[in-house]
Amino acid sequence: MNNVHIVTLGCSKNDVDSSIMYSLLDRDKYKMVENANDADILIVNTCGFIDAAKEESIDTILESVEYKKSGNCKKVLLSGCLAQRYPEELIKEIPEVDGIIGTGNINYINELLDRSLAGDLFIKTDNINSQYIEGLKKEKVNITEYVKISEGCNNNCSYCIIPSLRGRNRSRKIEDIYEVIKYLVDNGTREIILIAQNTTDYGIDLYSKYSLTRLIQEISKIEDLKWIRVLYLYPDNFTDELIEEFKNNPKLLNYVDVPLQHFSNNVLNNMNRNTDETQILKILQRLRKEIPDIVIRTTFIVGFPGETDEDFRELLNFIKEIKFDKLGVFKYSKEEGTRAYNMENQIPEGIKEERQNEIMETQNEISNELLSNNIGKTLEVLIEEKIDEENYTGRTYMDSPEIDGITYVRSSKELEIGDFIKVEIVDNLDYDLIGDVK
Repeated sequence: MNNVHIVTLGCSKNDVDSSIMYSLLDRDKYKMVENANDADILIVNTCGFIDAAKEESIDTILESVEYKKSGNCKKVLLSGCLAQRYPEELIKEIPEVDGIIGTGNINYINELLDRSLAGDLFIKTDNINSQYIEGLKKEKVNITEYVKISEGCNNNCSYCIIPSLRGRNRSRKIEDIYEVIKYLVDNGTREIILIAQNTTDYGIDLYSKYSLTRLIQEISKIEDLKWIRVLYLYPDNFTDELIEEFKNNPKLLNYVDVPLQHFSNNVLNNMNRNTDETQILKILQRLRKEIPDIVIRTTFIVGFPGETDEDFRELLNFIKEIKFDKLGVFKYSKEEGTRAYNMENQIPEGIKEERQNEIMETQNEISNELLSNNIGKTLEVLIEEKIDEENYTGRTYMDSPEIDGITYVRSSKELEIGDFIKVEIVDNLDYDLIGDVK
C-alpha cells in the first residue's frame, strides 16, 4: 500500500479535480494521506493561468522533489494547467518529476501511479476536450463543498489561455450533478458552491439552451441543502429567468460573482469580450433594482495593452459609481499563446501597479462604507471556526470562502461548527464584520 498526497494550487476548480483524483484511487493499492511527510507519492496539481501562478507551481514542484531526498517520497507527479501546458519543458528542466497527466486525463490517475512506480515515465496530455469525469463518493465531506458543473470555456478572450488548457465548454448532466449534491448533503454539507469557467454557459452544449436556472431549480429540491452559491456568472448570458430565480429562490444566495474585466469599450473590444458598457450597466442596474440586498463581486484587469489613461479613468469612475460589494483587480500578465501577447502598446509594469493600487485604495473605502451599513442588522452566519471560549468566525451570505471577508462572532453559549446562527452586527473592519449572537 502506497500513501498518496495531492498538493493543490490555483482556483477552486483545481480543488474539485484533486477531490476527483482522490476518489478514483485504487483503494487496494493507494491510500490518501493529509500530510506530505507521510506520502510515498506526491502529486502537484498545478496552476498555469498567469506568471505568478506559474512561479508558485514551479516553486512547489521543486519543494516536492526535495521530499525524495529527505522523506518517504518515492515519486513526484504533476497534473493541472501548468502540466498540460508545458509537459516536455517540465520534464527537461526538472528531471526528478516522474510523470504527468493533463487537465483532460485525470481518469488516468491510477495508470500514472502504477507506471511511475514501475519506473516508466508516463505523460498523457492529449485529451483536453474529454467528457467530464465523475468521481466516486467522497469519504469525508465538508459543510461547504464546491461542485463543478462544467469544464472548459467557449469564450475566446484575447488575454486568456484557459480554452487551450481546459478545452471547450462541456456540461455535466443535471441528474449527475443532482446525485453528487444529494450525496454531499446527506452526509453533512449545507452550502453548495457551483463553479465552472463560465457558469452562465451551463447546459448550452447538452440541452441547446442556457440551463443554469433549471439546474438550480432541481438541486433546490434537496431538502437539507441550505445555501446555493454560484461563482463566475459571465454577464453576456445572464438571462431574465436567472434573475427571477435569484429573486424568488430562498436557497439561492443573493450573491453574484460577475467577472467584468473592464468597462471601457476600447479595452473590452481589444480583450474580445462579448459585452460593452451599455450591456454591463444594464445588467448591474437591474440586479440592484430588482434584488435590493444583492451582493455583487467582480474582477478587473488593469494595464491591458493599449489601455490609455482615459480608459483607466473611465474604469475607476465606473467603480466609484457602482460601488461593488466585493472587487478584485489584477495586473495584466502576458501569456504565451494568446492574441494579446503580441499586441502593441504594452503597458509598463510600474503603471500597471499604480493603477492596481489606485483601484484597491478606492475599493477599500467603498467596502468600509458598504459594510458599515450592516451595523444594527441581524444576519445569518455559518459558523466555521472556534477561536476561543466565546469567539468564533463564520460567513454571511455576502461572503464566499477564501476570497471574501469573514464575520467575527461573540457568543456566551457554545456554538457548533456548521451551525447557522442569527448574529447582530455591531461593528466592521475594512472587509470583515463583527457581531454578537442574538
